[in-house]
Amino acid sequence: MSYATILYDDENPPVARITLNRPDKRNPIGPLTNGELIHALTAAAENEAIRVIVLTGAGKVFSAGGDLGMMSGKGDAAGETPAQPASLVALLTKMHEVGKPIIAMVNGHALAGGMGLMVACDLVVASDAATFGTTEIKVGLWPMMITAEIMRNIGRKKTLELMLTGTRIDAAEAVRIGLINRAVPAEELEAATGKLAAEIAERSPAAVALGLRAYYRTQDMEFGEALRHLEGELGKVLALEDAAEGIAAFFQKRKPNWKGR
Repeated sequence: MSYATILYDDENPPVARITLNRPDKRNPIGPLTNGELIHALTAAAENEAIRVIVLTGAGKVFSAGGDLGMMSGKGDAAGETPAQPASLVALLTKMHEVGKPIIAMVNGHALAGGMGLMVACDLVVASDAATFGTTEIKVGLWPMMITAEIMRNIGRKKTLELMLTGTRIDAAEAVRIGLINRAVPAEELEAATGKLAAEIAERSPAAVALGLRAYYRTQDMEFGEALRHLEGELGKVLALEDAAEGIAAFFQKRKPNWKGR
């Protein structure tokens, strides 16, 4: 499948890889990239052989954020693509509805909207040389759309400090405040991400899908409402063929054979 701003590879199941592919522009995010990411995520979601999605950036950068050229009316013309331009709202919503874990593999700095895209992923493994920041304030902007993602990960005070100052933080600090899961030496990034993806891919895809969707749907619910919703979702999990298979495999001391249903 050919895209103008990203690469999509699902030839090595159970993991699909999506790569932001404009390294000469530091992998900016704009309507076309949003649409292509949605298109690729949909393809991965519909491919039963794919259980985990890895999102990364080409070159030395994950993403430097929004496409300022496009914002000023000077964005690059689109090449051939099967996707339609889309909003960041549509992209972030899609990411939380895919039902398959998305791991950000951060090879370089993730800034502004690029950091928001990273945080919207379910898990993040980063190079220890990567840096992170909401730098929009330095050019007279505010990270409006990614606020909802960031404040759900690191809390009010640190979110506002980053947004008001535009300061970049290193990978060690990003781990400490909960912005990313792991920081590893750059030469170990591929292996560490691959190991994590392989571990998750061994879990029941049906249980993972129900669990991810329940997690995101209940994050803003009132406590009692969340409990009632989760009680209903628990019933769905217990009714899965994979649940029966997993319990049987546990008692029989063997590896489960997941059916994905």
